[in-house]
Amino acid sequence: MKTLALITGLAAAMALPTMAHADYANDRAMFENISNRYMIAMDAGDIDTVMDTWAEDGVMVTVFGEQHGKKAIREALSPFVGGAAAHADVKEGDTHRPRTRHQIINHVIDVDGNTAHTIAYWFAFTNATPQHDVQLLYMGHYTDELVKQDGKWLFKKRTVYNESLQNRKLYYPELGETNPLKK
Repeated sequence: MKTLALITGLAAAMALPTMAHADYANDRAMFENISNRYMIAMDAGDIDTVMDTWAEDGVMVTVFGEQHGKKAIREALSPFVGGAAAHADVKEGDTHRPRTRHQIINHVIDVDGNTAHTIAYWFAFTNATPQHDVQLLYMGHYTDELVKQDGKWLFKKRTVYNESLQNRKLYYPELGETNPLKK
């Protein structure tokens, strides 16, 4: 009987790290999925799917300001979703149109129960150029705070650093960079 209890205890102890690893792997897959879903929906013009990635009391910080709550975030994002300017030039009979495609990479994810912090790089390409080629449009990074609600991860706060625009800096401490002027 003691042997059976010992074997059962050892098996349970060995399973704990595997279960914890599986939970982290599942959470990480969900974080990457929500980020990718957000980007694809932005490019496709699907504001409803974009907003499904946000908590009701979410906060978005961009070069254009800070929005609090889903309603304010929707209003701020709507002009950019789907590259609205590119749609204005589409005419009957057109077989192609200008597009922007956002990419997100290099996720660093820290999970603490039902909250998480992530950092990721992003960049955007466009084919809306005079020579009809593809060019890098913007680049930057996100810092995100996520919250798990009803088993679903949502953005609680998303700070968008567009390193091509006004909030570009000499260095970004959140990315592990140090001030190059202080040696």
